[in-house]
Amino acid sequence: MTRRFALRSPKIAPFLLVPAFVLAVSIAGFVSPAAANAKYAAVVVDGNSGRTLFARNADAQRYPASLTKMMTLYVVFEEMDAGRLKLDSRLSVSANAAKQSPSKLGLRAGSSISVEDAIKGLVTKSANDVAVVVAENIGGSVAGFAGRMNRAARALGMNQTTFRNPHGLPNSGQVTTANDLVRLARGLQDRFPGYYKYFETRSFTYRGARYGNHNRLLGSVKGVDGIKTGYIRASGFNLVTNVRRDGRHIIAVVMGGKTAASRDAHMRELIAKYLPEASRGDRTAPLLIADTGALPVAEARIPRARPETETPSVLAYAGAEGPRDIVSAAMAEAAIPQGDVSGAAEPMDPVAERISAATEVAELASDDAPGQAADPIARLTQLARLRAGKADIIAEGPAAGEEAASGQAGWHIQIGAVPTEQGAEALIEKAQASMGEALASRFPLTQEIEHKGTKLYRARFAGFTDKAEARAACDRLKKKSFACLAVLN
Repeated sequence: MTRRFALRSPKIAPFLLVPAFVLAVSIAGFVSPAAANAKYAAVVVDGNSGRTLFARNADAQRYPASLTKMMTLYVVFEEMDAGRLKLDSRLSVSANAAKQSPSKLGLRAGSSISVEDAIKGLVTKSANDVAVVVAENIGGSVAGFAGRMNRAARALGMNQTTFRNPHGLPNSGQVTTANDLVRLARGLQDRFPGYYKYFETRSFTYRGARYGNHNRLLGSVKGVDGIKTGYIRASGFNLVTNVRRDGRHIIAVVMGGKTAASRDAHMRELIAKYLPEASRGDRTAPLLIADTGALPVAEARIPRARPETETPSVLAYAGAEGPRDIVSAAMAEAAIPQGDVSGAAEPMDPVAERISAATEVAELASDDAPGQAADPIARLTQLARLRAGKADIIAEGPAAGEEAASGQAGWHIQIGAVPTEQGAEALIEKAQASMGEALASRFPLTQEIEHKGTKLYRARFAGFTDKAEARAACDRLKKKSFACLAVLN
């Protein structure tokens, strides 16, 4: 309305309106940013001084899409920096990784890929199968790796960012901001200047196939040395760009482009306008070298506790009328064949789906655990009292020394027990997606238990300081229709 009034006002010369109109068109990809492109966000930061030169919606949460892989690579570089991975280390390819949606390299289940090829595949092709290979080899699972990504994000000051997967495929809980992405780009350059050079890779040949970099500004805009593009329908076309020219340095982010061409054109405009305004000479902004508190690889993965023999196998389901119904449900579920379960973009294990919607949690406690009734019927009675709020929290026996060292000792929350490890991991991922920051700093883990040759897998989060904190987390999960029980491991 302001623009319409101005155009009609005889007091304002038309030529005075043209620059403002052109700027509005340019910023939004040929439309007004406020009215027609709710996905748009952009920021340009002076890399030498740290000063923001331009910002629009820079702190508004957006979907990162494949910009996610910047953090995936950050964790890879962290592992290499710590000596746990080398460029020629081999990463195994699971069936879950191989079945990811394009863009992908087409990796085969049971094969392997070197760390260096994985890096180049992520930088150029933005391969989703490679992203899951990295996640499973470093984090043990997609959920475990996402927890690692979130810890790194917090350490870098990316306080408006949450990761749920390593590739950026659609997940409503995976969000970031333009300002947070600048911090990530700075962190990659400041902490890993040698590895950062991989973002300059123009093309990559793997098993006879050549893959060009999706970043079209490489080689076409002087001074651009990376770093990443991204697109899903929910995000629009995203781009993070780093430019060094004539002693000046800027980091720019454009999110929500209508097309790749309009996004690139807008980025070129931002570079042309704001690079000359950036400071020249020595850097005065502090280096962003964060201590992410990265765990050794054995601890960073979703750990599987040592198998335990437990009896009886009891699953508590909403609607079960008595002990016979509960035990029958457990055995029936154990017989259901299970397939691989990937991240949030894939169908969930049907058992996990039902348990996560149930009002109670499956509690499978060992015979010698303190506070447990040995008799099956007595145990079921105790469980019923617990469900009714008339019994104290079930406390399990103390963990072995190696479990204490890996962070498994102490208070846990359990959200289910299912016949497959993939199903347990799917429950973990669903809880993480629903709870956001509430679970970001907790340690997801699965525990394998066995009864008469039948395996079940607990889905848990560790890292709670005391009973009250664990119970509070359960209360929040229950409000989102998750089953939950606080236990002392």
